[in-house]
Amino acid sequence: MRFGTWNVRSLYRAGSLTTAARELAGYKLNLVGVQEVRWDKEGMVRAGDYNFGYGKRKENHQFGKGFLVHHKIFSAVKRIEFVTDRLSCIVLRGHWCNIVLYVHKPSQEKSDDSKDSFYEDLEQVFIIFQSTILKFY
Repeated sequence: MRFGTWNVRSLYRAGSLTTAARELAGYKLNLVGVQEVRWDKEGMVRAGDYNFGYGKRKENHQFGKGFLVHHKIFSAVKRIEFVTDRLSCIVLRGHWCNIVLYVHKPSQEKSDDSKDSFYEDLEQVFIIFQSTILKFY
């Protein structure tokens, strides 16, 4: 499997998702975490050879995350979860259990409160993952 990450800066323009999917096809990636998609709500849509799961953005079209999953491995997707506008995960069916966590951490210029909040959310997600993984042993 080949994974990637991409800050697309915005998919909030007509045709931009199709363009992104066409660009990714050249890299032959199976799963790509994307940030700053800026789409409303949560959902799933087909884009070329990929299925695009998206969710959690702030008001005024900031942030937002998503996963572009190649159709060849899409049947392995058990769950996609958008925890916050900066934190998301995808659970893939694997031999034991595969979990991919995708984060968009605050930059150094952000306030200490926003960074503390981010790391508290991240710690809670790790606790949930730890309990999920321990069920398989």
